[in-house]
Amino acid sequence: MAKYYLAPMEGITTYIFRNAYHKYFRKMDKYYTPFFVPHSKRGLNLKEQEEILPAHNAGLFVVPQILSNNGNDCVQTIEKLKRYGYEEINLNFGCPSRTVASKYRGSGFLAKTEELDRFLDTVFSNEKDVKISVKTRLGRDEPEEFERILSIYNQYPLEELIIHPRVQKDYYMHEVRLSWYAYAEGHSRHSLCYNGELNTVKNIQEMQQRFPQTDCWMIGRGMIANPGLLMELEAEKLKNEKKIQSYGGFSIEKERMAAFLEDICIHYEEASPKEIYVLFKMKEIWTYLMRYYPDHLEKIRKIKKTQTIEEYKREVQEIFTLLR
Repeated sequence: MAKYYLAPMEGITTYIFRNAYHKYFRKMDKYYTPFFVPHSKRGLNLKEQEEILPAHNAGLFVVPQILSNNGNDCVQTIEKLKRYGYEEINLNFGCPSRTVASKYRGSGFLAKTEELDRFLDTVFSNEKDVKISVKTRLGRDEPEEFERILSIYNQYPLEELIIHPRVQKDYYMHEVRLSWYAYAEGHSRHSLCYNGELNTVKNIQEMQQRFPQTDCWMIGRGMIANPGLLMELEAEKLKNEKKIQSYGGFSIEKERMAAFLEDICIHYEEASPKEIYVLFKMKEIWTYLMRYYPDHLEKIRKIKKTQTIEEYKREVQEIFTLLR
């Protein structure tokens, strides 16, 4: 049976978002946190602690993600996370952000394969009692870099290898390089998870047909734009298996979506007294939801111009009043 993971997205897939999604939509098999950057001279800050507190993640399989190019700092952070009860950690070699990559972190670290090898050796030599997975791109500049990078990964007992088949310089503009994911299927000694451009039911079905050996799929932007994506996928599967008599297409009930967004807003209001912070968080989600509501772009633009929570809620209510 296929497994689905929620990809980490900085500033969006917070514990508040994860809990609301888990409550209202098809539950994910794993939820990955936005990355932690190790700080050797201090412990986890309040924001980081809020993300990983067991009380904030009850009932969810949460995997903290670390962004680092220093093996010793990474080990220290893993030790801190283990104290909260985490038994699986993910290493980020996939972030394409230029500010991250310019510091040889994320997918920028893939340009330094000798350092990457030493980093993994340090981590795995010191961490024997925790599962460690990797999220990676193919390289920094050219996909051919992946041959060497994969040979390095093959030397270590990764729990899982999550591959976004682009290089760092592609950002999200170049099409996914599926021939290189196929290369990974043929040459990796680890369980693989596919990530990249899983934005619609059709996208997911096409990838699952093309890569039948892969049973794990990580979804990020597509899930933020359409939180009901997996419910839509399952409805389509039931139709194809003729387990339902009729099928008129699936769409998220407006009541479900409205309750989901209200839940998120309420919890951000409880977490922060700063109205501007709550507005920023909600507007960021609507930036992705614009794809799901293309007939209401003008109304959504009004949401993005709101200056108070009261004004924001009024505009959102108007949109859901217009929906059938």
